[in-house]
Amino acid sequence: MSLAPSPAGDDRASLVRAVDSLLSTPETRSARWGVLIVDPDRGDTLYSRDAGKLLVPASNMKILTSAFALDALGPDFRWVTRYAARGTVHDSVLDGDLLVYGRGDPTVSDRMAGDAMLPLLAIADSVRAHGVRRIRGMLLAAGNAFPDATAGFQWGWEDLETSSGAQVDELLFNEGVAELHVRGGLRPGDAPSVISSPATSYPKIQVDAKTIARGSGRDSLPQVDVVKDTTTGVVVVTGTIPVADTTTLEVSFSNPDEAFLAALREALTSRGIAVGDTAHADAAREDSLFAVTSAPLSVVLGAFLKPSQNQIGEVLVKTVALARTDTGTYRVARRLMGERLRAWGARPDGFLVWDGSGMSRRDLVSPETLAHVLDAMRHNPNFQLYYDALPVAGVDGTLRARMRSTRAEANVRGKTGTLGEVRSLSGFVTTAGGRQLIFSVLCNNYLVPTSYITRVQDSIAVRLSRLHDDRSGGRN
Repeated sequence: MSLAPSPAGDDRASLVRAVDSLLSTPETRSARWGVLIVDPDRGDTLYSRDAGKLLVPASNMKILTSAFALDALGPDFRWVTRYAARGTVHDSVLDGDLLVYGRGDPTVSDRMAGDAMLPLLAIADSVRAHGVRRIRGMLLAAGNAFPDATAGFQWGWEDLETSSGAQVDELLFNEGVAELHVRGGLRPGDAPSVISSPATSYPKIQVDAKTIARGSGRDSLPQVDVVKDTTTGVVVVTGTIPVADTTTLEVSFSNPDEAFLAALREALTSRGIAVGDTAHADAAREDSLFAVTSAPLSVVLGAFLKPSQNQIGEVLVKTVALARTDTGTYRVARRLMGERLRAWGARPDGFLVWDGSGMSRRDLVSPETLAHVLDAMRHNPNFQLYYDALPVAGVDGTLRARMRSTRAEANVRGKTGTLGEVRSLSGFVTTAGGRQLIFSVLCNNYLVPTSYITRVQDSIAVRLSRLHDDRSGGRN
């Protein structure tokens, strides 16, 4: 794909004036824009502004991650989790531990399974089918598929307390997040009830909140929060909630493996299988019981891109590293992704990759690099799958409420990105003249409301959707 400028027709000149006007308002004079619009079939650059400069991409990083994973693993790739008995089974008792060898399966979640407990209940049924009614030892995470950090490089402390920044390991339950359903008591002064889901037994909860009488204004609304005790793992619910009122809070897991095993224990118990509390480390014999295979990457890709799900992004980059080198670390993933991006035409100084989701502010990507990746995917045999997995303007995903009632609706396929003072939009748009264009509009360091930057980006995409073939003298 050529990124060199080509002669402009009437439509091209009008487009350049319009985009220049949108990017040059006084409101964003201190912001940094990087913009590239290309017609890849013709090798034309319709617009470029600082397209080679490095900018923080936020979740536009997922464009690189998804392309990298789909190219490396293929659409039929599935994660396999293996279950083994360490010890002997006699008279329905496993005299030892149940080992879980995870490799990052991201599909044990409400989003993918409807209820994250359902896959674990199916596992419990498989354990019963193998004649086990009691596990004298414990449930243990075995192997070490992802041996490095469970959080991305230089993620903020505040991010780690949110669902967006939930940590990732080889065992992952419900994308690393629980919901806490809080209900006020029947009388002022009563302790509210708190129930977690999808697992009711994890995390451990301490309720320090109280029920208050219904009032007006602020006193009529729940004012509850959660604080995680980093030493014990206990989640403390604080604040106030009016009588019989309800609210729901999210809390991320500090230990992904522990969360998975706790939920699995709950599933086993519900199926009548008792589990002990002491590991039988001296049990020498280990027998494989069964393996659980996930949904394919072709299904996971939409669950990753459309809602911009961060934890799947981290799983994907580590999974590629694990599949290619048997070492599922960020360091290996960064090396492999760099090799792939350069092979797709990206300049060596056109990217700096630290994670798979874009949560790290150390991630840096140029619009040129994003355009090269999007163009490479157009020539990939799995392009239609990739294209369909992207959010659709006015229809679904993170673009469902944007560009409605315009020619861009149900047309633009793109990836959004948002961090503090970072807003991104890159993807594909089909013009009124039937050409498929690639565009990337990144903005960093703005001081206006994010909604203002969003309107600029949407205006550019809508303008492109109205563009006629400038070689035939069309008009906007």
